[in-house]
Amino acid sequence: MADLTEPPDIDDILRRLVEQPSYAAQILTVAARLLELDIFTPLTPWSLDQAVTGAEKAILHTLPESVQHIASTRARNHLPYPYAGTRREYADRLHAAAKEIA
Repeated sequence: MADLTEPPDIDDILRRLVEQPSYAAQILTVAARLLELDIFTPLTPWSLDQAVTGAEKAILHTLPESVQHIASTRARNHLPYPYAGTRREYADRLHAAAKEIA
């Protein structure tokens, strides 16, 4: 059991917080993984929206609405353009975009 008289290690807490990817990066990563479930199917605007919406629901469902809106907007603003190719190709581009905004 932790000693309650000792203050928490702020440096450790801050380090763990900084190392976590942003919600927007998490959305892009989960969307990429959803697209990878069917890697040879061509990407369509509908399938991309379905993957991003599913990722948003998975990542943001417990957060306040204002945080959801900011994270969702940020993630959607970083979607790579053009929306073409196979789902696998686009998923690779989503992974790269997630690393850029993390």
